[in-house]
Amino acid sequence: MDLTYTEEEEAFRARLRAWLAKVLPTLPARPAAADWPGRRAYDAAWQRMLYDAGYAGLHWPRDAGGQGATPTQHLIFLEETELAGAPYVGANFVGLLHAGPTIAVEGGSEQRARWLPPILRGDAIWCQGFSEPDAGSDLAALRTKAVRDGDAYVVTGSKIWTSHAEVADWCELLVRTDPAAPRHRGISWLAMPMDAPGVTVRPLRTLAGSTEFAELFLDEVRVPVGNRVGAENDGWRVTMVTLSFERGTAFVGEVVACRRVLGALARTARANGRWDDAVLRRRLGRLSAEFTALWRLTQWNVSAARQPGGGVPGAGGSVFKLRYSHARQELYDAAAEVLGAGALDADQEWVADRLSSLSYTIAAGTSQIQRNIVAERILGLPKGR
Repeated sequence: MDLTYTEEEEAFRARLRAWLAKVLPTLPARPAAADWPGRRAYDAAWQRMLYDAGYAGLHWPRDAGGQGATPTQHLIFLEETELAGAPYVGANFVGLLHAGPTIAVEGGSEQRARWLPPILRGDAIWCQGFSEPDAGSDLAALRTKAVRDGDAYVVTGSKIWTSHAEVADWCELLVRTDPAAPRHRGISWLAMPMDAPGVTVRPLRTLAGSTEFAELFLDEVRVPVGNRVGAENDGWRVTMVTLSFERGTAFVGEVVACRRVLGALARTARANGRWDDAVLRRRLGRLSAEFTALWRLTQWNVSAARQPGGGVPGAGGSVFKLRYSHARQELYDAAAEVLGAGALDADQEWVADRLSSLSYTIAAGTSQIQRNIVAERILGLPKGR
């Protein structure tokens, strides 16, 4: 394992910094959090700028439309864009960070040519149709069914916590194609067009006031068989690839953001006198060590993924996701302590972030699911059921 940066990687960092310094001052103001059509347009425009500059799909294989950069260069990209205050991936989250990488690994050549370029250009937004009302993060319990009818599947059921459904063009959808098979079998991974007849989206307003999640109702939606990624009934394996990307790399940039927030918290505490509280200082110091450790863990995961036979993040992503989710909540709890009465001001950015942080122990698989993965796949403990 080598965690040092090469001369080539440092040169890449310098070029990226120069480009960010040139383009970021030209960006328009970000739309309001509730303006999802505006946010989609803003995020898509930023993605197009990245594409034109050669920074879209940086670590994707070249034959998938990417730049073929090393995973370490991808980490540098995430670190530098966050430090520079560049726009977050936003509405492009699902397409760029786990649907696209999954299609790049598991899709056929025609599927890669059809779906990946629009994702990289920012022309297509994807949402995630994994969780269901009676299953949650236990994806093996999903009940949305897809019945084969000629050259199409007829899909009926419902999804919940469907990220970015309100503005999405496509949905990475898990369906049960063999109801008689055991729980972890008989599942397939489909790419479903969101404008297909029978698709109904009902936005969910979160505690933070956002509608980035939605309920998704599917009433005999016809999805071409050619939209299936992977073999029929092999969707559980394909899904594990998707979740490996989601847990292994999708939250990496946010660690950098948390380190930036922590620095701002320390400066605020010094300015408002809260820094005199030794208990609070120790708390901020412990969080600083925590996020440094998470960044090192990320580098370790990436280093492991670039070994021969790698490319897909392993179960170490669950270790990262488990600890990151809780550290993020602890960070914003500390922010509330620093802000004091200001923590009740809904217009404060940190207040909205604190409310949003509560979802992180559920998003991308609950902490209970992550603990099971760590116990069974890393520690080798027996399954509990």
